[in-house]
Amino acid sequence: MSGQSEHNTKTLKLIVWRQAGPDKPGRFETYTAKNITDHHSFLEMLDVVNEELIKDGKEPIVFDHDCREGICGVCSQVINGLAHGGQERTTVCQLHMRLFKDGDTIYIEPWRARAFPIIKDLMVNRGALDKIIQAGGYTSAHTGGCPDANSIPIPRPEAEYAMDAAECIGCGACVAGCPNGAAMLFTGAKVSQLAALPQGQVEAAERVVAMLQAAQDCGFGNCTNHYECQAACPKGINVKFIARLNREYFKAQF
Repeated sequence: MSGQSEHNTKTLKLIVWRQAGPDKPGRFETYTAKNITDHHSFLEMLDVVNEELIKDGKEPIVFDHDCREGICGVCSQVINGLAHGGQERTTVCQLHMRLFKDGDTIYIEPWRARAFPIIKDLMVNRGALDKIIQAGGYTSAHTGGCPDANSIPIPRPEAEYAMDAAECIGCGACVAGCPNGAAMLFTGAKVSQLAALPQGQVEAAERVVAMLQAAQDCGFGNCTNHYECQAACPKGINVKFIARLNREYFKAQF
């Protein structure tokens, strides 16, 4: 019985958002995914569907993917209304088809946010997050050559706090999950990561003001404490970093 699930296959009904380009009208189209096993990942399931579309001379579904190991966060999709499919701390590429039953209907959409214009089908332009980083999400403090690990003493709680913030992979699920399309969790994680470390504190005030201004210029909304960003995050980034973002901003005013 242990190998039975390897040979069982399921057929799924997919309702997928198709859009030929940024300025083209979009629509849902229905497809059938056949011969899908429990061992397929969600992206592999889409690969199977695309192979059939190509064989039939039809245009495959366009979607972003890269590492397929849950590291890069590029695989941005809204599945049945939830960013990355809604499984806790899981990106789409790590979502497996054993979570779905034979005959299930699955709705697949791109990230929905004003700051993330659709490029094609399920692929969106998330360059707005890069603009926030370019506004100050780095430190220009010269650190010289590769220093010894203990050359700048950092208490363990601060180091772990910074590492928790650094887990953000910038996938944009927080934006897609937020009813306001806010990038506060992403920005808060990047600001907090640097503000917690000595090297980042030198430019903390300029950084937080510049990054929040960049977020506003990109068209992201504001946080109104829905916590959907935290629920959608595949890396478990906590909303405490939004609180730190606000504190850093207020400190920067004086």
